[in-house]
Amino acid sequence: MNPWKSLKGLRREIWVLCGTTLINRAGTMVLPFLVLYLTRHMGFTATQASLSLSVYGVGSLLSGPFSGLLCDRIGSLRVMKFSLALSGLLLLPFPWVRHYGSIIALVLVWSVVTEAFRPANLASLSDFALPEQRRAAFALNRLAINLGWGIGPAMGGFIAAVSFPALFEVNGAATLLSATVMALALKGSRATAGEESAGPPHPSEAVPAWRNGRYLAVLVGLIPSFLVFCQFMSTLPLFLVNHVGIPETSYGFIITVNTAVILLVEVPLNGAMSHWRHGPALALGAALVGVGFGCMAFAQGFLSAAAAVVVWTFGEMILLPSSAACVADFAPGKRRGEYMGLYQASFSLAMISGPWLGTRVLETWGGGALWGSTLVVGLFSAALLAVFASSVPAPAARPGEA
Repeated sequence: MNPWKSLKGLRREIWVLCGTTLINRAGTMVLPFLVLYLTRHMGFTATQASLSLSVYGVGSLLSGPFSGLLCDRIGSLRVMKFSLALSGLLLLPFPWVRHYGSIIALVLVWSVVTEAFRPANLASLSDFALPEQRRAAFALNRLAINLGWGIGPAMGGFIAAVSFPALFEVNGAATLLSATVMALALKGSRATAGEESAGPPHPSEAVPAWRNGRYLAVLVGLIPSFLVFCQFMSTLPLFLVNHVGIPETSYGFIITVNTAVILLVEVPLNGAMSHWRHGPALALGAALVGVGFGCMAFAQGFLSAAAAVVVWTFGEMILLPSSAACVADFAPGKRRGEYMGLYQASFSLAMISGPWLGTRVLETWGGGALWGSTLVVGLFSAALLAVFASSVPAPAARPGEA
């Protein structure tokens, strides 16, 4: 039995989109090294450098809904092409900007342009995949993202050792390359929700995302699990290195565990779950995220920490593709970009607030309180999703969808 059989039958356009994502992510070097660039190369303080990441998060939050609305008006593929091209062009002059205020303004504009890619990418994948293929398509896209993240920051470390400004040139060139590949490979393709063939109207089609109570309830259920998940990039390294005493090198291998499990398991896992209803799938993913991070309270070394990482990685692999598929099934048709944009904004909101909240708990009450809280919040999210997502239409094909 082929565990990757869920990828069979995916349209060529989906593979091109995932290939574009891989090229783009493999060239992603600026964001992971932005703080180091601003402190070591430009001489700004750590507080000033950290503010740049907060500004990037604000830009991401603003970009999601705007990009989604734009997708519904001019097409998701066009938004992706413009996002990649403009993002690459904005990076090229970055090293010549010296004034702090100008750098912050450029970071804000760059983040709005760059993050416009995400809702458009999700909307395009939704348009090209059959409903029963969407979890597999989103899992394949995440595979491309994780492969790219494994390449880009690693290459960036070697480039930064030689020249920090070169990071911007290489990242910009890779982004422009991905835009070129996409423009040439998808020339003539059309993936805007408004161009779908006529068929029975979907019940959410006439309802704006901001006024769809069932959809907003699903987002409310997702946000707590997103808050838990984003501890991965904030409090988890602080806890394992400073409290448990794991060396920085060993922590790097723990991240490798997460990436390796995703690369080997996520696509087959989501293929096997392709016919699961959204409520149980999302509840299971959120619960595993909560339990996995909760188990960090018992971490005493590398092996126990790695075991906890495996648990929440399974939750991540279920929760993120399933939540994107849920939104796609909830709001197809002419408002798909709008719904995807609001979904992306909810994740950005968690990314902005989650690290701050987690760090406050860790510094004030310690690791036991932090990881106990993530367990409670994750299980609370699972309970909400089990109820709220049960009303989402099942992933059954409707006439005119492709």
